[in-house]
Amino acid sequence: MAMENGLPGSAQRVADLLRTLGHRAAVLRLPASGRTSAEAAAALGCSVAEIAKSIVFRQLADDTAVMVVASGAYRVDEGRVAALVGPLGKADAAFVREHTGYAIGGVCPLGHPRSTIVLVDRLLLDFDRIWAAAGHPHCVFSLSPRELLAMTGGQVVDVAEVPATGRSPA
Repeated sequence: MAMENGLPGSAQRVADLLRTLGHRAAVLRLPASGRTSAEAAAALGCSVAEIAKSIVFRQLADDTAVMVVASGAYRVDEGRVAALVGPLGKADAAFVREHTGYAIGGVCPLGHPRSTIVLVDRLLLDFDRIWAAAGHPHCVFSLSPRELLAMTGGQVVDVAEVPATGRSPA
């Protein structure tokens, strides 16, 4: 269901939540899909590294969702995540929607209906502004890494697979 401003219902929920939190950046609707980091970066004219992708895992011990928010330029090392939170399983589309309230490809790092462990990869802290999904594959919003941490209560961790050539994907 689209709202008067043209945002899909899930993105409108994110826009409302951001407003409630005092965040001033608008939710933007991309002309094309932002389902992948590369698609979002191309639409926004930023580097893939500035895209804050949300990867969801299932904690095997109690079926809690574990969300890793990481730079779109890097893969997340599942072994490093498991070392922090315990054994992990695959989070299928139904699990992701049930625990976060969003469909894969548009998972926002905040506003989840169920308790979620949020881990933020340290490499995101290198940027002044980042872009995160706003609840829909075509919708995003900008924020600082510090705002991301404050809004999510996320823990800063080192879980990105960094190539031996260094940390400069931009």
